[in-house]
Amino acid sequence: MDELEISAVVQRWVLYRDAGDWDRFRDVWHPNGWMSATWFEGPYEEFIRASRKGFAEGVRILHFLGGTAVDVVGGHAIAQTKMTITQRGVVHGVEVDVVCTGRFYDFFARHEGEWRIAHRQPIYESDRMHALDPAAVLGLDADRLARFPVGYRHLAYLQEVACGAQVRPGLPGLHDEATRRLYREGQTWLLEAV
Repeated sequence: MDELEISAVVQRWVLYRDAGDWDRFRDVWHPNGWMSATWFEGPYEEFIRASRKGFAEGVRILHFLGGTAVDVVGGHAIAQTKMTITQRGVVHGVEVDVVCTGRFYDFFARHEGEWRIAHRQPIYESDRMHALDPAAVLGLDADRLARFPVGYRHLAYLQEVACGAQVRPGLPGLHDEATRRLYREGQTWLLEAV
């Protein structure tokens, strides 16, 4: 039953956030909830404010979910969910889509008898950018692109150029130390519940 409840929270996060349903989106978070992403790191309420502002300005970041695996120990859990992030924007005068595939790595805790997200850290495994117009010529700055790991370099490029975001380097990828550290943090989180 815990796995089903946690999977439902993961799905509601995506649906409510992408739809701009901010009041219901707030309900998926633990009171101490923390969000980490390429363009943001901080308390969930600040993430909602920043997301809402971007949404009002036309920024569209969409999510699609795959399977979820959950480990539960007492009142703590770790959920990993396959996901795809899609963002549209204009890079150097060319309208593009960036598609980034990875996993949501979620730290869950029970709050008032219900599972809530205490910390979300995406793992960025692979991404690509393509022009919407197949005849368009898209020239990227190779040095700027190379500043970020393979898993989210195109997403970072778009977010910096089109949105003016300051993208964080060194986030978890497919096989790197940041991901191994995240797994250790997840194990510690589960052991704290014993």
